[in-house]
Amino acid sequence: MKNTQDRRTFIKSATLAGIGLSYADFGNPGSAAGKRVGIIGLDTSHSVAFAKVLNAAEPNAAYQGYRVVAAYPKGSSDIESSTKRVPEYTETVKNLGVEIVNSIPDLLDKVDVVLLETNDGRPHLEQVLPVLKAGKRVFVDKPVAGSLTDAVAIFAASERYNVPLFSASSLRYIKGVQDLDKSTVLGADTFSPATLEKTHPDLFWYGIHGVETLFTAMGAGCRSVKRIHTDLTDIVIGTWADGRVGTFRGTRSGKHEYGGTVFTQNGNVVLGPYAGYEPLLQEIVKFFESGKPPVSSQETLEIYAFMEAADESKRQAGAAVTLESVLKKARSKNK
Repeated sequence: MKNTQDRRTFIKSATLAGIGLSYADFGNPGSAAGKRVGIIGLDTSHSVAFAKVLNAAEPNAAYQGYRVVAAYPKGSSDIESSTKRVPEYTETVKNLGVEIVNSIPDLLDKVDVVLLETNDGRPHLEQVLPVLKAGKRVFVDKPVAGSLTDAVAIFAASERYNVPLFSASSLRYIKGVQDLDKSTVLGADTFSPATLEKTHPDLFWYGIHGVETLFTAMGAGCRSVKRIHTDLTDIVIGTWADGRVGTFRGTRSGKHEYGGTVFTQNGNVVLGPYAGYEPLLQEIVKFFESGKPPVSSQETLEIYAFMEAADESKRQAGAAVTLESVLKKARSKNK
C-alpha cells in the first residue's frame, strides 16, 4: 500500500468487516525518527494496554506519533502470575506490528525510548542500567524496584548517566487529584487493594497504587509512619513535617476499588473513579518529548521510603518509624 495512512484505513476497514487483519499481516507502519518505543517485559497487562493505544490504527494526537516497534518479553523469572502471561502477551503485541527481540541490547539498537514494564520489581535495576548507559529516556513501571535499596540505586544511576527517568502508578492520575489546589490540602485518606507478594515488601506489589494517590494529594514531606496490620487490611498513618496527617488503607478482601477523600480548606474532595492507563501514558509521552519527569526522583523515593517504613513499623509492632531512617539504611547499602 502506498502509505501509512492507506494501510491504517485498510486495516481498520478489514477489522470492521470481520476479517481480523492486524499490522502484523502488512508490516509495521513505522514510527518517526526519535519516536520508536521499546518495551522490556511482557508479563504485565500494562505492556499490552500501552502497545494497543500507541499502535492503534488511528492513534490519538496526544501520543505525538510514538509507536511501539520492539519488545523484549522476559520479565519475572519466578512469579507465576507474571510468567504465565508472557506467551499470550507476546502474541498480542506481535499482532500489533511489534518485533520481538532476544535481548535488551538488541532492543536498544532498534528504539529511541523505553517502557520498562516487567511486573516484578526485583530485576529492574539490572534491566534499566543498559538503558541508562545507552542514553535513552525510560519510564519504569511500578514498583520502581523490589527494594528501597534498589530504588535508591536506580535513581543514582539516572543521575550518574545524566539520563532522565520517570516512574509512577497510574493512580497518580485518578479523577480529581490532579485538579487539587495543593496549597489548600489539610490531609487525605486514600485506599486501594494491597494484595501481597512474598518476593516484595508488602506495599510495593499493589499497595503502591493507593500510596501514590496519597502523595499526589499531600505532596512530599512525610516524616514518619505507623502501621496497623491484619490479614485483611493495612492502615498506614503518615505524619508530614508541617503537622498534616495522611492515611492509606490497603484492602485484601471484598471488592477491589480505588479512591479517597482529600480534606481542604474549602471542603472535602472525593477522588475517583479510576481513569485507566491513558492519563499516565499521555504523561509518559510528554516526558519522552521533554526529558522532564512530571514527578521528581525525590518524591518517588519518598513514596518507597514510606512503604519501607511501613514494613519496619509492622516489624516493630506498629511503632513510629521515620522515613529518613530507612533511607539512610538503603543509601548505606549502595556505598
